[in-house]
Amino acid sequence: MKYKIAIFDMDGTILNTIEDLTDSTNYALKVHHLPERTIDEVRCFVGNGIRKLIERAVPENSTDILIEDVFETFKVYYADHCNDKTFVYEGISELLANLKYRGIITAVVSNKADFAVQSLCKDYFAGLFDYAVGEKEGIRKKPYPDSIINIIEKYDVTKDEVVYIGDSEVDFQTSLNAGIDSIMVAWGFRTEEVLKKLGAGVIVHKAEELMELICC
Repeated sequence: MKYKIAIFDMDGTILNTIEDLTDSTNYALKVHHLPERTIDEVRCFVGNGIRKLIERAVPENSTDILIEDVFETFKVYYADHCNDKTFVYEGISELLANLKYRGIITAVVSNKADFAVQSLCKDYFAGLFDYAVGEKEGIRKKPYPDSIINIIEKYDVTKDEVVYIGDSEVDFQTSLNAGIDSIMVAWGFRTEEVLKKLGAGVIVHKAEELMELICC
């Protein structure tokens, strides 16, 4: 096998979560009498964790107190509504099952809140991931490579045996910071043009392409 471990981002890579993120953001904004955001705006805001999502979604020059209040409202609402409209991208479940069958270790490293990562992995990918982690205290978020380094050490592999699959700027930078290969997907929250401008050398359009690149 080319790689022993395949690490995946979550939002925009294995799950389309944008509608639930948008609905939860707008619920929190509405509760605090703030203007709502379009789905395209929220798509541009995601990638650096839900706190940063809210910081970007509130009006410019909002106070720290207001941001914190909106953030807390978002967290409570999203915990109950993170799975209303979310769905798995085509071919991903089959890909993960095939990787597991071939003995490749599969993992999720996301900037999404850890409670949502664990819940969504259980709901959509039960038994398909060996390791999953989201944003939580004590672990620096992407693009810091901490979570990826933890996986490398946990499974005692070399960096050239690990690949990171993502859809955004932060994913590409994370792979660079970790010193591992990356594969970017064109079906996520960033356009292929954006990914090419980043310098991404490998971009795929179907899950089947990932199988060939990871295993061959």
